[in-house]
Amino acid sequence: MNETNNNIWLHRFAKLVVGATFILIFVGGLVTSTDSGLAVPDWPTTYGQFMFSFPLSQMVGGILYEHGHRLVASVVGMLMVILAVWLWLKEPRRWVKRLGWLALLAVIVQGILGGLTVLFLLPTTISVSHGALAQTFFCLTICLALFTSREWQQESMRVEDAHRPSLQTLTIATTAAVFIQLLLGAVMRHTKSGLAIPDFPLAFGKLIPPFDSAKIAIHFSHRIGALIVTIFVVWTVARILQHYRHQKKLFRPALLLICALLAQLTLGAFTIWTQKAAIVTTAHVATGALILGTSLVLALRVHRFLAVSERVHLEREIGEAIQEV
Repeated sequence: MNETNNNIWLHRFAKLVVGATFILIFVGGLVTSTDSGLAVPDWPTTYGQFMFSFPLSQMVGGILYEHGHRLVASVVGMLMVILAVWLWLKEPRRWVKRLGWLALLAVIVQGILGGLTVLFLLPTTISVSHGALAQTFFCLTICLALFTSREWQQESMRVEDAHRPSLQTLTIATTAAVFIQLLLGAVMRHTKSGLAIPDFPLAFGKLIPPFDSAKIAIHFSHRIGALIVTIFVVWTVARILQHYRHQKKLFRPALLLICALLAQLTLGAFTIWTQKAAIVTTAHVATGALILGTSLVLALRVHRFLAVSERVHLEREIGEAIQEV
């Protein structure tokens, strides 16, 4: 296999890891949505048996969700081991190799946190950390898939961005806002605050609810976070549609981002209206991960293909000064 073919297959495998991780996030969300986190009370065994030898006939009810989650997580872990070793053997860029090892470390810690959530009976701190690290690992796999792509390794002309705030600033802020919102969502889910405010779009029939409990405050914070994310996403997408519609590498993910946001807002509303129906709530979790991943891709591509005008002028001045010397 020549170097070009190896790079292609490495990139494809990295994308496979991204897809598998997304499925894992969905299955993990299903475990929480169905309250199946303790359906299997031991770890790393399953009712005292080796995980992969547990009878399929006994995978019913909550056991199906929790044990299935463990099996999918194991597959993702094995895929990540292969990817990290492949990068170590074939990837010439040292920083990409290190990123691969970091992703492997993240998935190992993630597995340990998953086990601890069971052994310590779903404590909020560990459960939220488990969810947060899942999103972080998902972002790392996306980075690896993008960094091993042909678009990232080939030289490209950078387009000057003279707007304020820069698109780079907007995409970074959007990604950060989405990540924080997912953390708030994890706190809300694991503190059982999802229906602390039982109506939508109002809150107890008002714009601002009475903060009679911590659960109401957590829930309302998540709603405020959704508003902030919406503002950043709309701002970012509007900028791209207005000035960079011809840049397919930016236009396509921007279109996906706004569509995912609309779907997410709808799912959030239906989560309340259906009293947290499992499939709706799980889809809400998965769509949140999709929004995070898409905003991250946009931020990375903007960094790659656009140059902030002030930096461009500074680089030119430095270059001219060096030539004069």
